[in-house]
Amino acid sequence: MSARGYMMKLFRLFAIGAIFTLGIVAGLLLAQAQGGGAWQEAPRSALLQVTGPQPRASPADRVGERQIEVYGDRVVLDVAQAQWARFSDTKSMEPVITAGSNAIEVVPGNESQVQVGDIVSYQSEYANGYIIHRVAYKGEDEHGTYFIMKGDNLPTSDPGRVRFSQIKSVVVAIVY
Repeated sequence: MSARGYMMKLFRLFAIGAIFTLGIVAGLLLAQAQGGGAWQEAPRSALLQVTGPQPRASPADRVGERQIEVYGDRVVLDVAQAQWARFSDTKSMEPVITAGSNAIEVVPGNESQVQVGDIVSYQSEYANGYIIHRVAYKGEDEHGTYFIMKGDNLPTSDPGRVRFSQIKSVVVAIVY
């Protein structure tokens, strides 16, 4: 290979690396400008925020195999103090919760019974009614335990820190 051909390949490689680096930097700046700060309460790598979606934590196992009985004409879930719920079609939790989804919920007894990955119903000071979103982060501050919530189909977390007193129920089963 001639010296000129070698220099051209080297230049192309350098140009590709420079473009890639500029793309990463631009993505980081764009993520910060478009609400990347909403996740500052939860430790996350800024690079991971712009390189693609992160896997969500799964809800805690709350219904054991022995609590599920399947018969030819019915299904029985042996869940103490269960409540039935139906959801509005806000699209914030699609594809997990869609229009017409039904759920079985339980009221948690204390904050240790609410884990990252759980889908909860809570009252927000920023909205009327109940919001059904996933617990994205659980932390501690000077006021005690708090939760950061996020709809699965939304780009950013819900505003504010949610306290245990605002959480009304935890979803234990979704029926489509």
